[in-house]
Amino acid sequence: MKFNKLVASAAILAWASAANATETLSMWYHGAGNEVELKLINEVIADFNAAQADWKVELQTFPQAAYNDSVVAGALAGNLPDILDVDGPVMPNWAWAGYMQPLKIDESKIANFLPGTKGIWNGQLYSIGLWDAAIALTTRQSILDELGLRKPTVDAPWTKDEFMAALDAAKASGKYEFALDLGTAWTGEWYPYAFSPLMQSFGGDIVDRSTYKTAEGALNGEAAQAFGAWWQGLFTGGYAQSTQDGADRDSGFASGKYAFSWNGNWAALGALSAHPDTVFLPPPDLGNGPKIGAASWQFGVSATSKFPEGAAAFIEFALDDKYLAAFSNGIGLIPATPTAAEMVDNYKAGGPLADFVTYSSKFGMVRPVTPGYVVQAKVFEKALADIAQGADVAATLDAAVDEINADIEKNSGYGH
Repeated sequence: MKFNKLVASAAILAWASAANATETLSMWYHGAGNEVELKLINEVIADFNAAQADWKVELQTFPQAAYNDSVVAGALAGNLPDILDVDGPVMPNWAWAGYMQPLKIDESKIANFLPGTKGIWNGQLYSIGLWDAAIALTTRQSILDELGLRKPTVDAPWTKDEFMAALDAAKASGKYEFALDLGTAWTGEWYPYAFSPLMQSFGGDIVDRSTYKTAEGALNGEAAQAFGAWWQGLFTGGYAQSTQDGADRDSGFASGKYAFSWNGNWAALGALSAHPDTVFLPPPDLGNGPKIGAASWQFGVSATSKFPEGAAAFIEFALDDKYLAAFSNGIGLIPATPTAAEMVDNYKAGGPLADFVTYSSKFGMVRPVTPGYVVQAKVFEKALADIAQGADVAATLDAAVDEINADIEKNSGYGH
C-alpha cells in the first residue's frame, strides 16, 4: 500500500512537471544577412521568452531570395516550423496549399492596423504584419516651382492630364535625361506592386476580383487597354526608360537625371539627404482614383504546428507598438499603427515621411487576394515588360488573360 502511494505521488509530480514544461516553438524568417532586422526580431523573441514560461521561440533564418522555396520544400517534407513569416500577397497561396492555418489572436488588437498589414483569405485572418511600405511620386519643390506646377494634395491629386502635363514640362525643359524614373531596373514583385495600381487607377486589374475565376475583361477590357496604351506611350514618348541600369535607379534622382521618381518610402531618406527640398507627392488619379500597392511581410502559423496557441501568443506579443516603432526605426518601413507612427520621428505628424502613412492608409490596395496570384504576378510582369518594349497592346493583354485563365482552370478555380 505504501509502495503504491509512492508510485502515485511520483506519477502526479511527473505529470505536474510535464504540464509546466516549456515547449519550444520553431520560427522561420526571411531576413538572413540583414543584421539590423535580425537584431530586432531577436529582441522580440528574447522579450517573449523572458515574459512567460510556457513557450520558447527558436529562430532559423533564410536568405530572402531562397525563403519561399525553402517553405515549399519544408511543406513537402512535412517539417514546417510553428511560426512562418510570409510575403502578404503570397499568403493566400500558402493557405490554399495547406501550409498555413487561420491566426487566432485577439483581433481587437489589430483594429487600427493599416489595411495592408492584415492577411485575410476566405474571410479569415491568416497573417499580420508589423509594418507596411508605400510608394509616392518623388520630386523636388524647386522642380515644381521651376516648371510652374501645382503641388498635388491627398484631397486634390493630379489628374492624368495634369500628370502628363508635368512630364511634358520636365521633358521640354531639357534639364533631365528622362522626366520619369519608373524603376524598370527592378524586376519580379516590383512590377505588380508598383505598376498594377496604375492600371487599377485606370479601372483595370490583373484579375476579376468579383469572382477571381477569370482575368477576362479585367486585364484586357477597355480600361486595361487604355492603360496599356498609356504605359507604352511613356516609353515611346521618351518620358521613361523601358530598360534601366541599376545604378541609375539607385542614384539617378539624386544626381538630377530624372525630374520625378516612382519609388518607395525605403528610398525616401536618401532622396532627402541628396536634396532637402524633396517632396513626396500622392499618386495621380488616372481616372478611377489614386492607388498604390499595399501588403508587406507578415507573421502566421503553419498548418502543421502542434502548438498553434503558443505561436499565436508570440505573434500577438510582437504587435506591441514599441516593437512596431523599433522595426520602423531600424529598417525604415511604415509602422502598422498610427500610435506607433507617433513614436517614430520620421513618421510622426510633421515628420519628413509622414505623408507615406497617409498614402498607405488612404490609397493602399492589396494585390489580388488569390492563390493564383503567384502565377498572375509573373504573367503581368512579362506583359508590361513586353508592352514597354513595343509589343502590340491588345494582343499582349489577350495572351496574358489566356495564360492566367488556363492556370485558374488547371487549379480548379483555386477554391474560389
